This record gives sequence, C-alpha cells and structure tokens, in this order.
Amino acid sequence: MATRRIPNESYWSAMAAECANEQGRFWEYHDKLYDEWRGEYVGTYTKPNLKKFAADLKLDTDKFATCIDTDRTRQVIEQDIAEANRLGINSTPSFFVNGRKLEIRSLDVGEFTRTFDLFLK
Repeated sequence: MATRRIPNESYWSAMAAECANEQGRFWEYHDKLYDEWRGEYVGTYTKPNLKKFAADLKLDTDKFATCIDTDRTRQVIEQDIAEANRLGINSTPSFFVNGRKLEIRSLDVGEFTRTFDLFLK
C-alpha cells in the first residue's frame, strides 16, 4: 500500500501545531488555524502565515520559526500519517469504537445516531 501524502499547506499546518505544542500552546494554535482557514489550497497555511499566527498568539517567535523552518516536527507528523494509513483512515473526521471504524457519511446527528446504534447491535 502506497503511503498517502498530504498537501504542503496541510503538512505545514500540522507541523506548526506541533511546534506550538513544544511551547505548550497546541490547542490555542489549533483554534487559530481553524479561525484563519479560508479554504483548501488558497495560501492560508504558508510558512510565513503560520509564523504570523504564532506571533498573533504571542508564542516565542524565534523558537517557533526555527522549529517550522527546520521541519523539526516532521517525524511526529510522519508517524501520525503512518498510523492513519495502518488503520485505514482516509478522511476526517473518522471515528473508532472498540477498535472498529464507524462508516459515517455525514455529521448529521440523525445519521450519526443511526449508524452508532446499528454499530452497537
């Protein structure tokens, strides 16, 4: 099975979140990424923008820039991708219950509930 690759901006944003995590600020940075999202492949998550987001959150920008510029967190992301590949995860969100993947096609509460109820029978 070939390893799935993710687009550069997605990759960079994941690495940037891990760089923020090094400063104990993962969730704040995570939220900032979602606040700034403007669509796929439109240039929102370029490295300069990711650095700006870190500055907006008052992270240590020198440490953050070094982290993102050297791809220091790449291994963490590669491990996450390998684990997703191993588990057959090919979309987000994905749900697992007791080691079994739920096949949910919509986040509509009714469909989610029906799928979950069938899964438990």
